[in-house]
Amino acid sequence: MLKFNKLSKVVSTTISKRLISSKDFLSSHVPFEVTTYARPDFILASAKGSYLYDLDQKKYIDFTAGIAVVSLGHSDAEIAKIMFEQASTLMHSSNLYHNPWTLELSKQLVDKTIKFNGMHDASRVFLCNSGTEANEAALKFARKHGKSISPNKTEFITFKTSFHGRTMGALSVTPNPKYQAPFSPLIPGVHVATPNDIESVKSLINENTCGVIIEPIQGEGGVHPMKIEFLTELKQLCKDNKAVLIYDEIQCGMGRSGTLWAHSKLPKEAHPDIVTMAKALGNGFPIGATMISEDVEKVLKVGDHGTTFGGNPLACRIGCNVLDRIANEEFLNNVNKKSDILKAKLLKLKEKYNDEIIEVRGQGLILGLQCKENPSKIVAKAQELGLLVITAGGNVIRFVPPLNIEEETIEEGIQILDKAFAETLTKQ
Repeated sequence: MLKFNKLSKVVSTTISKRLISSKDFLSSHVPFEVTTYARPDFILASAKGSYLYDLDQKKYIDFTAGIAVVSLGHSDAEIAKIMFEQASTLMHSSNLYHNPWTLELSKQLVDKTIKFNGMHDASRVFLCNSGTEANEAALKFARKHGKSISPNKTEFITFKTSFHGRTMGALSVTPNPKYQAPFSPLIPGVHVATPNDIESVKSLINENTCGVIIEPIQGEGGVHPMKIEFLTELKQLCKDNKAVLIYDEIQCGMGRSGTLWAHSKLPKEAHPDIVTMAKALGNGFPIGATMISEDVEKVLKVGDHGTTFGGNPLACRIGCNVLDRIANEEFLNNVNKKSDILKAKLLKLKEKYNDEIIEVRGQGLILGLQCKENPSKIVAKAQELGLLVITAGGNVIRFVPPLNIEEETIEEGIQILDKAFAETLTKQ
């Protein structure tokens, strides 16, 4: 223990007092990481609210929120207090036993989902550690439901430009050759339809379809909202074919769209049988959840699925706090106000750079700026100037800032983005 404490003190002192340069720190540590990420050459060391600071104390405006995760901002005081109190009380006990916070979060997720016009027949919750785990559970539950009807009812329908995770099941319903090809063969029986094209679904769905998985607003694929009419017809097709409809709200849920769930805007006739969530539910602490209807629950038995860490009391107490603060009319109204401000500024950028920007789209604070060409140079220039933004498929710059971002920070960030466009285009 003494050795570990000594090491922690050395590392903390090194970072806080910058006794070593970022370049030296990277060169001495990066060789120990596996080659799965390409990161820029700075080290983020601290954050507060909508701002991040690197090891050299350079400040960045954060329009990424850790990829739609830190919806209440960085270093939130309430969550920090909860983490300390719960870690000092009961951090983990396993799913062999009940604990109050796992029970409470499950109940609150169902109650608040129904209260805020989400999945009207929400009934039960499986808690896990991440979005891809939430989707794995959803796929297993859908297949178990299908096989309760027929042993051949095992196939899935997914959609072009969708993203559902990197584990083998979730990857199998993420039809991107870049992600899939190195790890094929994947799970068989997956068919790919076209978003917002109900005829493409009709041509694929049949008596062997056990589940259909879709993001109400595609994130990684380029910020593509699904049309209300399409999702309503999709649910009816699922009912007609006794298939489970899964909404992946891992990125677009938890207030990101301006409502508690993106599907909260839909009529009951378009509500799903399963909703998956993660990201913002823990505001940076790992947690995921799969919410199901009673119809799905009735085919499940003890031992059908499990997790060692999922639903631990620390994660669930944080989740209760985050959910309580986001599932609030005033908070959600403010998300929509911030959305209007950000969208208006992005539309002005489109007018200014009309030869480079094709479209502004999205809902709430999941917005996309589609460019005619790959915007990676603009993103890199923005980063150099002190703004962090990320890309999405189809030459899109994606905006998923903290949901409580200040109006002046939005203004400051857009000014930097404007400058990034100007400087990048001048050099071309």
